[in-house]
Amino acid sequence: MKGSLLYEGKAKKVYTTDQPQQLILSYKNDATAFNGKKKDAFEGKGRLNNLITSKVFEYLHQHDINSHFIQSLNDTEQLVHQTTIVPLEVVVRNVAAGSITRRLGIEERTPFTPPIVELFYKNDELNDPILNDAHAYHLTDVTESELMQIKGMALEVNEQLKALFKDVGLQLVDFKLEFGRVEDGSIVLADEISPDTCRLWDIETGDKMDKDVFRENIGNLIETYENILQRLEAYTCAK
Repeated sequence: MKGSLLYEGKAKKVYTTDQPQQLILSYKNDATAFNGKKKDAFEGKGRLNNLITSKVFEYLHQHDINSHFIQSLNDTEQLVHQTTIVPLEVVVRNVAAGSITRRLGIEERTPFTPPIVELFYKNDELNDPILNDAHAYHLTDVTESELMQIKGMALEVNEQLKALFKDVGLQLVDFKLEFGRVEDGSIVLADEISPDTCRLWDIETGDKMDKDVFRENIGNLIETYENILQRLEAYTCAK
């Protein structure tokens, strides 16, 4: 049973439940970009991100990757294990796009082999600055062994998601992950995995199929996200 509102972020509301160590995530229709500088709302976006994230987490669970996800409850809500979020955003890059092209002058669509893992400090007031490992140890309570585990899990998620999205005709360009500690202290994947947090390009056309259509005003966000959900649903049915 859904209880009181615990926290509201840019994309989700978090509610308590009548079960200890379980929460409900409710996905919002809001869209933000550039650390909240660009904002809008799209009817149906919360439903799409919830259902896409649920399918992705179910897939990762089948491939032995532990996450906070328990189950989808309805179109816009999912049940999750309560976690204490490690205040780091972990970005895995397979191809150059977004901020790395501006920071380092790397041409968009340049492939990275092996993939690059970057850390960012979750702090809106500082605009989520990029960190090295020493910064992460100083600014958060993450240990060296935990950070190694987090990076290893991020790369394993990358391999699994590259295969999943390739099977539905999409190239996984880059993506952002968050991690948290559950009650026993172990590290699990948390937050969401959706077109809000992944860059996806159509393998045949090269078209952008993610939040960049909103960032760059190059397409219809709802139609794009619906396309991704339909591809994942078709893949699930075929399995």
